[in-house]
Amino acid sequence: MQYPAPIEKLIASYMKLPGIGSKTATRLAFYTIDMNKDDVDAFATSLTEAKSKLHYCSICGNITDDDPCEICQDQGRDQTTILVVEQPKDVMSIDRTNEYHGLYHVLHGVLSPIEGRGPEDLNIESLITRLQKHPEVKEVIVATNATPEGEATAQYLARLIKPAQIKVTRLAHGLAVGSDIEYADEMTLLKAVEGRTEI
Repeated sequence: MQYPAPIEKLIASYMKLPGIGSKTATRLAFYTIDMNKDDVDAFATSLTEAKSKLHYCSICGNITDDDPCEICQDQGRDQTTILVVEQPKDVMSIDRTNEYHGLYHVLHGVLSPIEGRGPEDLNIESLITRLQKHPEVKEVIVATNATPEGEATAQYLARLIKPAQIKVTRLAHGLAVGSDIEYADEMTLLKAVEGRTEI
């Protein structure tokens, strides 16, 4: 016996989310059906607004509802450093430490030959252009995850940037190898930023 078509569609929609299997999707679908109409309407509105109002900053690639983003507009931030991360969620993870006060650049992934992702698939060209336009930048901190792909991306960026006489550093390995910045606690991230090393 199958569920009614609207429930099947809702389950299928939830299963498109990462890490959600059929059992969890079914549980979420039935939870959604049990919600009151106002909460369901608010949930649907937040989904459509997030999709329609958010975009990537034209300067750093961070997710924003304003362009340029709030961080790029903030002249009070240290304009001499750019911290490079894999994903927009990593910006918030590091910024919450209140230790780093410079600018950011989001790559939107890492180099991965196995997945067919090369330099042209990442937000690298705009980083190089940004460095050329802003000679005040003295250091680029590469904060990719401590994975083989993250390390390869860090080395690739160092080879591109170092000829411009810009210091390239890597976060210290207070981050466990194979871990994601998103899941690290603030103290670990603080120590990683403080103990960064030159590549």
